[in-house]
Amino acid sequence: MGTLPNLSRFELQCLRKLWNRREATVREIHGDLADPPSYSTVRKIVERLEEKGAIERLRKDGKAWVYRSVVSPSAMLRKEIRRFLDTAFDGAAAPLVAQLARMDEVSIEDLREIEQALAEKHDEKRQTKDDSKK
Repeated sequence: MGTLPNLSRFELQCLRKLWNRREATVREIHGDLADPPSYSTVRKIVERLEEKGAIERLRKDGKAWVYRSVVSPSAMLRKEIRRFLDTAFDGAAAPLVAQLARMDEVSIEDLREIEQALAEKHDEKRQTKDDSKK
């Protein structure tokens, strides 16, 4: 898939239920949602996800279509985080982390994990750069 689609909050919620199952019918997705809207609303969202190229029909199971995701969870998550950062924080991550800290949503242990992930990413980039010079 070329570009990832822009998804509404509810479209993303339905897609997450599909990721959890790997493949599912509309009825299964509807059943997995907490406090779901009507079945027909979920069916319409699944149709919209298909139109946007986020999911595809695999096969029929009786009268129902079975769907699977075409987009990976990690790629979609990166896109959604980038979109949120661009919208709420002008693309900067530091104000987001600071806001999370003020809300008591980030602990010192979380920051250590972030630091470790950044160090590993830096090492990977340096290794890739060194390998390309050879």
